[in-house]
Amino acid sequence: MSEQKAFVESSFAVSEMLNSASGSTSRIENLLEVVNADESYAIYKFDPSSCIFIDGNGRTHVVDLEDLEASKPDKFSPFAAKFIDGINRSELKRRALVIFCLVYLDVNVRSAYIQWVDRKGFDVLGKVTRNTGEHQWKEFRLTFKEEAHDAESFCRQLVEMEQEALETLKRRSGLG
Repeated sequence: MSEQKAFVESSFAVSEMLNSASGSTSRIENLLEVVNADESYAIYKFDPSSCIFIDGNGRTHVVDLEDLEASKPDKFSPFAAKFIDGINRSELKRRALVIFCLVYLDVNVRSAYIQWVDRKGFDVLGKVTRNTGEHQWKEFRLTFKEEAHDAESFCRQLVEMEQEALETLKRRSGLG
């Protein structure tokens, strides 16, 4: 139940972001819904004997089971869906994504949405203008300076990125 405790004990910035999400439920809420249902369920333990990773080009790579077992869970993942929804529902936060693309990636996007968040950063789907004048959606990755181990550190780093990006824009435009 540490996920629920984190929701309750979070700062205003985190709770605002999580509360602005609509319809997203946490893994705990989903599990409680299954457990409290009238139907019976079977729970299985996943014990892999081999693992193969298929990359974006369709090539396969054998994953060492020791590496798989040594991997640690992402403590930030329970909050990902709510953060994505909370950011994408806010016009102000989406404008910040446009500024991030301009300042950190040197890419001018007309509109932007968060596509994925994790402890190392986030993926942005940005609408760029092609040479033909047509618009195309492209995916970009923005990384944090340090891993976000919880919702608090994720929000803190987003705020720091916003402040840094605005200062950079001021300097570039001659206003600062």
